[in-house]
Amino acid sequence: MVISMERWVEKVAIVTGASSGIGAAIVEQLVEAGLKVVGLARRKERLEELSKHLEGKKGKFYAYSADISKEEDILKAFQWVKDNLGPVHILVNNAGVTRVTNLTDGNTEFWKEVLDTNVLGLCIATREAVKDMRANNVDGHIIHINSIAGHYVPAFPNTNVYAGSKYAVTALTETLRQELNSIGSKIKITVSRKFIPSVLILNIN
Repeated sequence: MVISMERWVEKVAIVTGASSGIGAAIVEQLVEAGLKVVGLARRKERLEELSKHLEGKKGKFYAYSADISKEEDILKAFQWVKDNLGPVHILVNNAGVTRVTNLTDGNTEFWKEVLDTNVLGLCIATREAVKDMRANNVDGHIIHINSIAGHYVPAFPNTNVYAGSKYAVTALTETLRQELNSIGSKIKITVSRKFIPSVLILNIN
């Protein structure tokens, strides 16, 4: 099967957690496919390295330093995209963290860091993307990069709230699907339990 990304060429995509790993790989694929990709992450130097690596590709990469656990950072990032690039067509919620602690006598601040990034940050970014898409009549696509820990609890030590945060992503995906259906929106929502190349994710019907 030949998969075409032509419908997304020159459209705007936002990828959270873009500075390394899965996020950087998704960014690279989207830029090579011809999209304008805004990468959000805390580590500005890693984003700048990625930007240099992607020079001369079909699309263009824009590095924007933001902490997904902070609502103010997310709102500023979306406003920057609106002011400088135009409507959002794709949001890839990839940012995620884990912290080594436990539930029986765990560190509350560590729990908050995980939940603020993996759950609330994802919700805030999704809300802003949906608002922008609806305001601009864009039938866009929102993708949650999840984990196998969002479908069963692995028997690993110090899992603490991580699996709970990823189960939340699974539930939030279905909740959003139902909300979008209820208002007759054609915005798509996809969740992956592990990394799938973004060119495949974006063509799921």
